[in-house]
Amino acid sequence: MESKAIKFLEAHQSDMPSLFQEEAKWRKENASWLRWSRQLAVILMGYMQDNGLKRIDLAAKLGVSPQYVSKLLSGTENLSFKSIANIEEKLGITCIAIS
Repeated sequence: MESKAIKFLEAHQSDMPSLFQEEAKWRKENASWLRWSRQLAVILMGYMQDNGLKRIDLAAKLGVSPQYVSKLLSGTENLSFKSIANIEEKLGITCIAIS
């Protein structure tokens, strides 16, 4: 006898195959720079909260599109040192400190 939960899951099963394994492998392979990207995302979210900014406001300060800000806030954008320095300069903050 199947449980209600199993019936529910089967009824709502996606036709698309799961990409979980591929995505987990990608996260593992890119773990070092993803850690830096997540740190930057947290700093930017804190900056927005402290200054009462929305994504569109942050985009204007950085001179980029709101879509690019969304990428930055996702914590999965692989940025160059030049891009990080540009963000720091335009916002007057330190995003990454190397000790």
